[in-house]
Amino acid sequence: MILLAAVLAFHLVRLHGPDKQEIDINPHEVASLREPSSVSEGHFPKGIRCVIVMTNGRFNLVLEDCDTVRVMTEEAQ
Repeated sequence: MILLAAVLAFHLVRLHGPDKQEIDINPHEVASLREPSSVSEGHFPKGIRCVIVMTNGRFNLVLEDCDTVRVMTEEAQ
């Protein structure tokens, strides 16, 4: 019964990567959100609007802007 409750409480946020592929992110594992700066141009694919840093140190590049990602992750928690 406890396992079922844990599964039902687990929500992922669906975002889109550089090639418009779908990326499902656990909002509880988001450490920070950063907008790419002009200094980082050329380091990330075109169209990237938010860099999501995860608690494990990895990051995801998404097409959605950071404000949208922030709202989606807050709503999913």
